[in-house]
Amino acid sequence: MREKEESKPSISFIEQFIVEDLNQGKNNGKVITRFPPEPNGYLHIGHAKAICLDFGMAQKYGGKCNLRFDDTNPVKEEVEYIDSIKEDIHWLGFDWEEREFYASDYFGKLFDFARDLIRKGLAYVDDQPADLISSQKGTPSQPGMESPFRQRSVAENLDLFERMNKGEFDEGSRVLRARIDMTSPNMHMRDPIIYRIIKSPHHRTESNWMVYPMYDFAHGQSDYFEGVTHSLCTLEFEVHRPLYDWFIDQLKSSDYRPRQIEFNRLNLTYTMMSKRKLLELVQEGKVKGWDDPRMPTLCGLRRRGYTPESIKRFIDLIGYTKVEAINDVSLLEHAVREDLNMRAPRVFGVLNPLKVVITNYPVGEVENVELINNPEDEKMGKRSVPFSSEVYIEQDDFMEVPPHKFFRLAPGMEVRLKGAYIIKCEGFRKNDKTGEIEEVYCTYDATTRSGGNTSDRKVKGTLHWVSALHAVDAEVRLYDRLFDHEDPAGQKDDDYRKFLNPESLKILTGCKVEPSLASSRPLEKFQFQRLGYFCVDYDSTQGKPVFNRTVSLKDTWAKINK
Repeated sequence: MREKEESKPSISFIEQFIVEDLNQGKNNGKVITRFPPEPNGYLHIGHAKAICLDFGMAQKYGGKCNLRFDDTNPVKEEVEYIDSIKEDIHWLGFDWEEREFYASDYFGKLFDFARDLIRKGLAYVDDQPADLISSQKGTPSQPGMESPFRQRSVAENLDLFERMNKGEFDEGSRVLRARIDMTSPNMHMRDPIIYRIIKSPHHRTESNWMVYPMYDFAHGQSDYFEGVTHSLCTLEFEVHRPLYDWFIDQLKSSDYRPRQIEFNRLNLTYTMMSKRKLLELVQEGKVKGWDDPRMPTLCGLRRRGYTPESIKRFIDLIGYTKVEAINDVSLLEHAVREDLNMRAPRVFGVLNPLKVVITNYPVGEVENVELINNPEDEKMGKRSVPFSSEVYIEQDDFMEVPPHKFFRLAPGMEVRLKGAYIIKCEGFRKNDKTGEIEEVYCTYDATTRSGGNTSDRKVKGTLHWVSALHAVDAEVRLYDRLFDHEDPAGQKDDDYRKFLNPESLKILTGCKVEPSLASSRPLEKFQFQRLGYFCVDYDSTQGKPVFNRTVSLKDTWAKINK
């Protein structure tokens, strides 16, 4: 199933819930949300959907959004991930002000809450290994089997739990479980594990703790401690909601309680969203790091040239529903095309250069032609580009024997060099060994300069070009979709690596760009006229720019797949 742009409602069901709560005076008219990432990887565009919702709803209704790192597993967490997450949220245009929290802020409170559950007979230490506990849970249609340790005394459970935290037992030898209902039709309510032993140092608490809370135990309570009113999460947590509410029921001391609301994940065609598999791609060298421009990570999209505005526009288009769907990546590409069309200056870049010698243009003479930087925005002004007797055009813009309706350069044919003159092909020279065309010889009509009194002489073809005398050498990286299968994650019988697109990156060297680009800075964005949108890469140096193709001018995949 694919979501359509036109299916997006004017107000999402989530927003309707928030409005209802405000109208009923719940939470003293406050809206407090939170974005709770795990610091075990880089954020991807799926997280952007959650970020835009969490921060967006708080902004719209005069509330606050907390940033809370779910740092409950020290084995997988790194400070590098925390720094990258904060950078990505700021890049999207959101800020958590002073409200930066960590689940580890509440380790003491959570530990005390766990001991309270033990005292109430609602939690017990189980000595069985996790795989045996899992096998005893039964099936949705069959009740589970009670643990032989379920009837332990309160005193014994308290003693064992304290000793677990002192490091007296091995990892995996004991866990703390909530004592709820082994016959519940909801498998998450069948005495879930709430604490396990981990003897790895934590990035914030060091070795102060030897037991760490499970996500389901830490998440809802952290919401409660922070006064969160609306806990917005993806649909896979819908079946966890009864457990979320059960823990809150044991903890709360007033009428206040956070409300969990679920929405559909962001899934994209030709894209992998699993953090585990993205990490595998990085570790195996299938991509060049988390910020590889082929990755769906926010740092990868940023390096490729996507703008925060285009990502937020895409998320607005797909909306929030309760139905899982896969969105067409071409809609994301459409969003960035629309955005860059308005903000990216037009420049000349030739990716596969072919030299054109204008034989009747004075050798050594240089004149500057004036070009509009962006016809969509007059405020971006104009620029001067040097023109001389030798220019580069694209190899594809010349054919020795052209087909019908070929409106570019060929023997005897005329084209306009954009912003300059009309030229006519008088001949060409081939390489004696390869037969490849190395130079094209043309004459120009001096009366046809663009903007002149006789510049209205019409020809059907207009080409972009770069003066050979002034051209700057550049490297251009042509990025495409990382996978060549529409749904690589859905092919359960195949290794997802099988669907990696061998054409996802082509590196072109010896490209020629206009001299204004010699000093371009990383992440500056341009439209290479007739070719696409490009972004300056971090690898660029002064006078040796490197450009990443963000997206072509048109959706080429749509044609290929017809």
